[in-house]
Amino acid sequence: MHTFSGPAPVDVAVVGAGIAGLTAAALLADAGLRVTLLEAHHQSGGCAGTFKRGPWTFDVGATQVAGLEAGGIHQRLLAHFGLPLPAASPLNPGCVVDLGDRRAPVRLWRDPQRWQQERQQQFPRSDRFWQWCSAIHAANWAFAGRDPVLPPRNLWDLGQLLGALGPANLASGLLSRATIADLQQWSGCGHDQRLRRFLDLQLRLYSQETAARTAALYGATVLAMAQEPLGLWHLHGSMQTLSTLLETALEQAGGQLLLRHRVTQMLPPQAGGSGEWQLSGSGPGEHAFALTAAEVVLTLPPQVVDGLIPPQLLPPGYRRRLQQLGEPSAALVFYGAVRRERLPAECPSHLQLDWPEPGPLFVSVSQEGDGRAPAGQATVIASVFTPAQPWFAPECDDRAVRSSRKAELLGQIQSGLEALLGLEAAAWLHGELATPRAFAHWCGRPMGYVGGLGQHPSRFGPFGLASRTPLRGLWLCGDSIYPGEGTAGVSLSALMACRQLLAARGQPLALR
Repeated sequence: MHTFSGPAPVDVAVVGAGIAGLTAAALLADAGLRVTLLEAHHQSGGCAGTFKRGPWTFDVGATQVAGLEAGGIHQRLLAHFGLPLPAASPLNPGCVVDLGDRRAPVRLWRDPQRWQQERQQQFPRSDRFWQWCSAIHAANWAFAGRDPVLPPRNLWDLGQLLGALGPANLASGLLSRATIADLQQWSGCGHDQRLRRFLDLQLRLYSQETAARTAALYGATVLAMAQEPLGLWHLHGSMQTLSTLLETALEQAGGQLLLRHRVTQMLPPQAGGSGEWQLSGSGPGEHAFALTAAEVVLTLPPQVVDGLIPPQLLPPGYRRRLQQLGEPSAALVFYGAVRRERLPAECPSHLQLDWPEPGPLFVSVSQEGDGRAPAGQATVIASVFTPAQPWFAPECDDRAVRSSRKAELLGQIQSGLEALLGLEAAAWLHGELATPRAFAHWCGRPMGYVGGLGQHPSRFGPFGLASRTPLRGLWLCGDSIYPGEGTAGVSLSALMACRQLLAARGQPLALR
């Protein structure tokens, strides 16, 4: 491996150019700091990026956006940077959920009254459950809008948390150890197994957990994401549009984005022989690079910390905490294309199907003219959660074994899509399957993890992993840090980490 001198010393090195990294780098550069953003891939976006196959553009992982509404985090950030909102269509319904029971699918309407009518029809006698969720969500939304810091790790953090609390939060805080399944039981509809199946499907998608394991304070807001005044959005062009806007914000603020720079080691201050962080890794052409930074913002899954920083340089208690985080989910993702005439009339953009093997499918269908497929055609993406470890077992190093396994899973997913969308097997113009190994390779995520830590009560909010680490100058943000995953969640976590970092330098950060 060849070596070159690498980038000049900076105030902050941000590792990982997904939505969290782009947001953090742009905010810090806009605040006047010298910032370098390092990304292993040849493009930004991470799991919210895109790739092309012939005439089709596929969203890698994330296929919908929250936070574009007035007061939403993306609207606030882009206004702060003086940039326009991306072209996007509100999703109505936000999703159509087929429970596989031969009954009408559940439609998550954007209009709150229409959604209330839908759930009364689909889940009779569940009104109290939804009323409780609505009250919790209203308290959460007001709390989040005041930019809290969770969990607090010093007096400044605690002050930000206390300043964000309102009376409703103090009341809902009594539910900090409760799950969504608890709310269902306490509200008198715990017997409704169809409602439980619906909740499991929706919550697994956003919290990595079922209703029995999702924190009530998190799940209540997740279940309200599709309705106004929030709402889900379909970006025109591709998900890369959001990354491009954030790249523009970084560039106009004087920050630097270095693609094809994979960080393989980070030495804390003093350990590298100086008072600054020493980062090293491989750059373009397998040339080694080194970068010195006063501080580091790490947006990768926190499971990588124990590998990037020599174990003996990690505080023992913190290292144990990282080792006990558990294994997030990985995903199998099918990328296909069909002629639009083969799809049902008025086919929704997002669907879920309770499918036996390889598991429930989350499906995204492109819209006509949205830039993802030629006129008269549509892309169809279907993802399903899967354990990561089996894909990295020794037998999977054999290409023939992997190919056979992928072919079987590809057929199972296509069968589910054909049943859901009324397609014939011959309708596919394109079809391929990405496994956790692909996500590990292209997105640089350990074991191909695609989501953050499951939002169990023991890991959410005050009980979660903090953005402020015990190592001086190291900050975390991304889908494993409060408030969780999704483009809106990781952007909020980036804002929180940047506010902490800048406050330590005596610089307040408030979005304009």
